[in-house]
Amino acid sequence: MTTTTAPPQAARRSVKKPEGAHNTQRSQGRGRALIPAHVLAWVYAALLAIPIYYIIVSAFKPNLAIFSEPFALPTSLSFENFATAWSRASLGTALANSLLITGVSAVLTLALAVPAAYGLARAKGRLGTAVERLFSLGFLIPGFAALVPTVLLAIAIGLFQTRLFVILFMPATALPLSVILLTQFMRTVPSELEESATLDGANRWAVLRHIYLPIATPGIATVTILNLLNFWNEYLFTLILGGPNPSVRTVQVALPTLVSQTSTDYGVLAAGTLITLVPVYLAYILLSRQMEDALLQGAVKS
Repeated sequence: MTTTTAPPQAARRSVKKPEGAHNTQRSQGRGRALIPAHVLAWVYAALLAIPIYYIIVSAFKPNLAIFSEPFALPTSLSFENFATAWSRASLGTALANSLLITGVSAVLTLALAVPAAYGLARAKGRLGTAVERLFSLGFLIPGFAALVPTVLLAIAIGLFQTRLFVILFMPATALPLSVILLTQFMRTVPSELEESATLDGANRWAVLRHIYLPIATPGIATVTILNLLNFWNEYLFTLILGGPNPSVRTVQVALPTLVSQTSTDYGVLAAGTLITLVPVYLAYILLSRQMEDALLQGAVKS
């Protein structure tokens, strides 16, 4: 009586690894591949956090401690530097001017850019393409090239070194980017939604308000954040068009008054800088979720 046995190779082939083992190996391989990305992300976060930490700790130190122990924690949480910066640079008035100019300019920019983007998104023909290219040409004009004509215009209409002219000028610098970005967001809205609303009797403004604005909210938030940062941090045009008058100047114009040619109190300067950063961070915290949604919509499309 003879018995037959399967060859060793065939026995090995017949043994299959469980599906969970394959998934575990894949997950481990993906985890190892993401290690460099995690390292780069933490390095980048440290590069951003170190300057912020330095400004915060310096705002509570005198000059000697800033230079002798730059990264050490302050010995006491005295707000004397903040009070000095607030009074010496008139930061209260400067903050009010910056909030007024930035807020009104951002609202005015959206009021002009949203209808223009809606029209360009639904325009079909050469005229719409020509207008969109005209807005794109705004990126090719440097700000310095428009400085002298803008000053002459402000003098001619009697609004030179006034808040009103700065408020009217800021949206003009932001309209090209705002219109182009919002146009791309509004083009993602299906035309069938507009057709259905039109059949139900909605006019153009109702379609824009009830259909386009809710869908394009992440894009509007992105444009708003970009404009707020640009308007708040603008220095050259606010210095020339607004002037150094304490009743008109913004925080970016007021901060350099804390720097002296003979001696500078860097603790006071750091405290003043920290005060000017607070509104920007608050605005970003309020609108960050919408901006993240806009980035996700741009990365994943159905």
